[in-house]
Amino acid sequence: MNPRIAVLLPCYNEEAAIAQTVASFRAAFPAAAIHVYDNNSRDRTIEVAREAGAIVRSERMQGKGNVVRRMFADVDADIYVMADGDATYDASVAPLMVDRLVQEGLDMIVGTRVHEAAEAYRRGHVLGNRAMTGLLAQLFGRSFTDIFSGYRVFSRRFVKSFPVLSSGFEIETEISVHALELKMPVGEVETRYFARPEGSASKLNTYRDGFRIAKTIAVLYRIERPMLFFGFIATVFAMMAVLLAVPLVITYLSTGLVPRFPTAILATGMMILAFLNLFTGLILDTVVRGRREVRRLAYLAQPGPFSD
Repeated sequence: MNPRIAVLLPCYNEEAAIAQTVASFRAAFPAAAIHVYDNNSRDRTIEVAREAGAIVRSERMQGKGNVVRRMFADVDADIYVMADGDATYDASVAPLMVDRLVQEGLDMIVGTRVHEAAEAYRRGHVLGNRAMTGLLAQLFGRSFTDIFSGYRVFSRRFVKSFPVLSSGFEIETEISVHALELKMPVGEVETRYFARPEGSASKLNTYRDGFRIAKTIAVLYRIERPMLFFGFIATVFAMMAVLLAVPLVITYLSTGLVPRFPTAILATGMMILAFLNLFTGLILDTVVRGRREVRRLAYLAQPGPFSD
């Protein structure tokens, strides 16, 4: 039995590149359904994609995360190949990625970008990728080499169990965290990363999107690791309360008096806040455990990768 393969290409103003992208993936997967999801393009992306033979749909809510949510909900397949519609990814590597996913029974393969042209990958993006990848590894225990890669191959059970919450370019971070949290079997394959064709421009903003991705990691850490998140806050408040209280205790033991009532009240309030954060973390940790079990069951309810 041959798996049904769907190629998913989110697009925004990619008139100059989408035909080349569709043609390259058609060459890699002659029998696959190639879906182009347009996100309010102001150029001829839709017309060019249709002329290239793609199945074209539109998502009106702006943002890549919204497009991915729609694609994952609409398209039914056994294996999903997702890439950007800007002709920067090497489609010839996709069959290798699919074969590895099937043979090793994985749920996701990340196409780790290796750029040959300086204009393909801005230096700020390289440094930001390394920093965010390291941060993700520190927060969640492990990570990927290239967490921002938009070139990925998914199993059906990944796609149909992934509750997409992001709206923008932080979607790749959310995908990575979802795989790490559920301890899914995943892998990486190196792939060339090309410069955009002439007439195609990047939609990324280094600082704005970097801030949004860092915010996403912090929010996901609060949601997925509440005991550590709120425990850290509780520790800070407790240490501040102790530092304020120590001189008061020493004075009280020496004189039997508490001369600075405002400081004593402040220290007491900080200690109360410390315990509130501690118990908030404990309660939310129990909730997250239950929610993670539900997500795991939803994941297991879908058929997994097959090797026959």
